[in-house]
Amino acid sequence: MILGLLLALIAGSLVGLQNIFNSKVNERAGSMATTTLVLGMGFLASLTIGLLFEGKHMFSLPNMHLWYWFSGLIGVGVVICLVQGIRLLGPSYASIIVLTSQLGFALLWDSLGWLGLDKIPFTAKELIGVLVIVGGIFVFKLSGGREKQRSSKMTWKKTRAENGER
Repeated sequence: MILGLLLALIAGSLVGLQNIFNSKVNERAGSMATTTLVLGMGFLASLTIGLLFEGKHMFSLPNMHLWYWFSGLIGVGVVICLVQGIRLLGPSYASIIVLTSQLGFALLWDSLGWLGLDKIPFTAKELIGVLVIVGGIFVFKLSGGREKQRSSKMTWKKTRAENGER
C-alpha cells in the first residue's frame, strides 16, 4: 500500500511537470507538433526501456481486447486538450479540473464496471469526496487564483520583452 501511494505521488508530480514542459513547447511549436514530440519521445523512451528490461517478451500480448489497442489515440486527445487547457486557463486551474474530471470518470467507470473493471459500489463516501474536490475548485476560482496567475504571467512577459527576449 505504501509503495502504491508513493508511486501515485511520484506520478502526480511527473504529470504536473510534464504539463509545464508541454505548455512551454506548445508556445513555440503548436498543438500537433507538441503532441507529436511528446508522444514520439515517450514511444522511443518506453520502447528502449522495455526492450532493455523485458526483451522481446514485451510484445507478447495474449488475449488482449481490441479496444485496448486504441489507448495511444486517447493519449493524443489528452495531450492536445491539456496543452490547450493550460494555455487558456493556466497550469493550476487546468490541472485541478483535469484531476477532478479524472477522478469523477474513474469513479463512474468503477461504479458501472465498464471496460472489464470490477464493479465497485458507489456510496455516499465517494460522492462526498468528489463534492469536496469540486468545492475546492470553486474556492480556488473564487479566491482569485487565476487572476493572480494572469497578473504574474503578464509581469513575466513584460520583463522578458524589456530584456529583449522572445
